[in-house]
Amino acid sequence: MPFINRRDAGQQLAYKLDKYRAEHPVVLGLARGGVPVAAEIAASLGAPLDVLVVRKVGAPFQPELALGAVAGGTVWLNDQLIDLLGIPRATVERIVMLESIEVGRREALYRLGRPRIPVEGRTVIVVDDGLATGATAYAALRALRQRLPKQIIFAAPVCSAEGAAELKREADEVICHWQPAGFRAVSQAYGSFDQVSDQEVRESLELAAALTAGKE
Repeated sequence: MPFINRRDAGQQLAYKLDKYRAEHPVVLGLARGGVPVAAEIAASLGAPLDVLVVRKVGAPFQPELALGAVAGGTVWLNDQLIDLLGIPRATVERIVMLESIEVGRREALYRLGRPRIPVEGRTVIVVDDGLATGATAYAALRALRQRLPKQIIFAAPVCSAEGAAELKREADEVICHWQPAGFRAVSQAYGSFDQVSDQEVRESLELAAALTAGKE
């Protein structure tokens, strides 16, 4: 397997992202697993690190079916799919409200009072620990696009070919360190792939904030 753990994966992936150093990017880690990877990239680039919490807006009759997403204080909805399925707008709005509350709760838990880093007009590197279907990441990028970044780069240590192709429809560039022909699961790329805790996310963000204090 190419990576010892998420930290090692972030260090290896950082080399492929060094070309964006002059852009003074913002690095966003998808919570929770993407944050430790993103922390290594942010440290390597001398860039600010923030967390991107995404919650899927699931269909009421099939929660796994994404009608959209709430991420980073913005909402993206697949209006065409909602209309096709005949889901009442009031129902969708209720789901959005509940997921927005959960996003806010998690962001408050992770940031501990620190404000969200502005991304308008800036290059944003969105990082996850791996990409399988690409559905959640795609929804997150659609929502992030509404915050008007200059460009969005999606980066992951390991990707499926299908997931990478899906994201190329939304990201300005998709960078994967390893795209195995026999992709089975993200975990196959890691020697250690333990679940990331809320505490680990907070610690990564606190350390990054201390390292970049006064640079922004």
